[in-house]
Amino acid sequence: MNKQRLRMFASPLALALTLFVLNVTVSAQCSDVTSGLREPLGSALTNQDNLLVAETGTTALHSGRISIVDASGNRRTLLDGLPSAINDVNEPSGPAGIFMRGRTLYVAIGTGDAGRPGPAPGTTIPNPNPISSPIFSSILGMQFSARTEDTTPGFTLTTADQQSLANGETVVLSDGADGTLRIRLVVDFPNYVPNPLPTFAGNVQLSNPFGLVPVDDVLYVTDGGRNRVWQVDLLTGLHSTLVTFPPIPNPLFGIVPAGGPFLDAVPTGIAAVNGKLLVTLFRGVPFPPGTSTVQEIDPATATQSSLITGRKSAIDVLPLSDDDDLDYLVLQHASAGPFFGSPGLVLHFETPADPPTVVTNCLIRPTSMTLNRKTGRLYVTEYGGRVVAVNLN
Repeated sequence: MNKQRLRMFASPLALALTLFVLNVTVSAQCSDVTSGLREPLGSALTNQDNLLVAETGTTALHSGRISIVDASGNRRTLLDGLPSAINDVNEPSGPAGIFMRGRTLYVAIGTGDAGRPGPAPGTTIPNPNPISSPIFSSILGMQFSARTEDTTPGFTLTTADQQSLANGETVVLSDGADGTLRIRLVVDFPNYVPNPLPTFAGNVQLSNPFGLVPVDDVLYVTDGGRNRVWQVDLLTGLHSTLVTFPPIPNPLFGIVPAGGPFLDAVPTGIAAVNGKLLVTLFRGVPFPPGTSTVQEIDPATATQSSLITGRKSAIDVLPLSDDDDLDYLVLQHASAGPFFGSPGLVLHFETPADPPTVVTNCLIRPTSMTLNRKTGRLYVTEYGGRVVAVNLN
């Protein structure tokens, strides 16, 4: 992960949510679905009930990938060769959050190798060498048929295709088996903007799209590098800042020999419910317990407030709605700290102010969660390459 700065449903879920309402501690077990993935950061369910997983990549250049994982855990490639490179904190950075709407898959592409460590801790400079892809810090839109989803042996994006996308062209790929994949560049955010510091005028702030959710003709995107939520017109690609998140004091400054006096927000997961947006703020180095929150944003007024507080490294949020009743699942990347002490947690909040119930604690550095609302199966990706399932019924 790139960031040091980073109704009650039909009957299948009724029992689980009833237990939640009664505040009965539920310790659901994780079952392995698949493993060996390339650092998965995002996931989405298709209308064919396949899980799509966005893999940010390995140390190899352009090793970003979207995989198709069926309910039995069988993995196939949808698209390989997506932009990926080692970032300014020496981690792979490529595909991150994804969202499937109809037959269109929206994919966030991270900062890649656009930046490098600056001369002092906590500073960043533009990469003095040519960056490896012209479409880092962007959102791609991909269209493919249900038949292609079920039968494709996989597509591969070339570096020439990446340049064509950067030029505004639609790229149409063939898998050699009658399947096609249409890809377009929805929006290209600036790779970085100047962010001068009193001690280093050449400091920059990298754009790092992470999570995304479409609402009507607007795409909302979290940017973990620039600590904001973008709003993107899906018809024109025009984008603007909806909200920004200010830094907060670092409670471990001077206690832990890492991090400065303030913590960046580092927005990650995003969801839409009842006309509002929910955004998890992961927070930055040294990732102190109690500083991570879930923010509620009103897109109509661009105002925000803290909905759930006192968390550690919250990375995703999932609202569960039943008429006027709204519950929340929150995914925590870690539970002990500072940094990333295991286990990762899925927490259930019946109300934002009440103590949560631990749904499961058998996770290691989880990164995203996706619920199959027909079966009550919650899929969780882990940074180490695994996908697990948690049975909510």
